[in-house]
Amino acid sequence: MVFEKIARMIADHFSLDVTTITSDTTFESLGIDSLDTVELVMQLEEELGIEIELDQKLDTVGELAKFIEAKMA
Repeated sequence: MVFEKIARMIADHFSLDVTTITSDTTFESLGIDSLDTVELVMQLEEELGIEIELDQKLDTVGELAKFIEAKMA
């Protein structure tokens, strides 16, 4: 559920095909820089109603999804 939401948000924001985003897709390969990542996290916080403290470097969409799921647990 979280992965799908993240993938959809990335696809919408960067005009990408959501089916091309997998859990192994890196943010770098999508052209997403650190500023874009911060904006994405802020949007996720708003949508999910949680606070996400990015205290580690996350390289893939799957890593971000797992990180958020752990925060929500």
